[in-house]
Amino acid sequence: MKPDSRFHKIDKDFRNPYARDRDRVIHSGSFRKLEYKTQVFLNHDGDFFRTRLTHSIEVSQIARSITSHLGLNESLAEAIALSHDLGHTPFGHIGGDTLDVCLQNDGFSNGFEHNFQSFRVVSSLEKRYNNFHGLNLTFATLEGILKHSYPYKKSFLADIIHEQFNLDTHPSIEAMVVDRADEIAYMSHDIDDGVNSGLISFDDLKDSELAREILQKVEDEGIFCEEEEMFRYRFSSHLINHLVYSLLDYSKDKIDNSQIFSATFDAKTEIPVGFAPELETKIKKLKKILFVKMYQHKNIVRKMYSGRQAVVGIYKGLMEEEKMLPKFYYGQLKTRKKHRVIADYIASMSDRYALKFYNEMYGKI
Repeated sequence: MKPDSRFHKIDKDFRNPYARDRDRVIHSGSFRKLEYKTQVFLNHDGDFFRTRLTHSIEVSQIARSITSHLGLNESLAEAIALSHDLGHTPFGHIGGDTLDVCLQNDGFSNGFEHNFQSFRVVSSLEKRYNNFHGLNLTFATLEGILKHSYPYKKSFLADIIHEQFNLDTHPSIEAMVVDRADEIAYMSHDIDDGVNSGLISFDDLKDSELAREILQKVEDEGIFCEEEEMFRYRFSSHLINHLVYSLLDYSKDKIDNSQIFSATFDAKTEIPVGFAPELETKIKKLKKILFVKMYQHKNIVRKMYSGRQAVVGIYKGLMEEEKMLPKFYYGQLKTRKKHRVIADYIASMSDRYALKFYNEMYGKI
């Protein structure tokens, strides 16, 4: 991003710029709220299940391990990983999809998109400095949050940020690592949580060749009872290790460590971080099984439906009576469109706060 005199300048700091980015994210209010935002299970379903916060930490750990082995910048990967879900609404993807529909129905064709919302959280919605908004993060971290692995396709952004970020290019290699670390993390922990909750079983996964390979690794350790916690733990560990080592093996010869930033990678450049084609196919099969057997399970669909109703109800209520907005958001109505201010407020809510707000709004205490 171009230098801006508004930005706070630090004369002396023992941290590198990306480590400073990481610390600013960790100390932000939006990061703390991730503890009470849905990954798959609602927060009040139990203390064991992953939330957006624990997911972000797991993604960070995997990304740091990969970047360290590849000789990339660990702190940059960590900063992107810890930031990548800051824009998620309550109730997981269904909350964002619902908010997108609400906005589009009111004539906002750009709607809601969580990658861009994460970017907006760290670049404008968080307030940590007196003279400007945002967390004052580096270009590489901001770009990694926005793009993940690919050029950003949302055309409505062209007039807003194209000049600074060149939406036609890939982001840094570290951002690509985070994108795949995200995939590795959610597959492994969604299986762990799903089996623990009883929504799926290891028998359900045996239609996947990849799952069968990992199950064999567990049994090779002499662990055979699929109902035991240890079986589940070892499955997750072997799945993560298998995918990380496979990614390293496939990617190590494709990465040039002298090419760190996105200007090097135009849209036609092959992404150097990934899996062999055969493994990519196996991963897609496993994801399909998870989608059908777990993400579409009646118990999950029922709870996501209640989340959808809460988002719609809150949006409708605030559009009718904006004085219910907190002072910080209410003050923005003087300079910003009401729909977008309300969407930002709803996106910032945790699951439990959104449900509480909805119940109070409609007298369902």
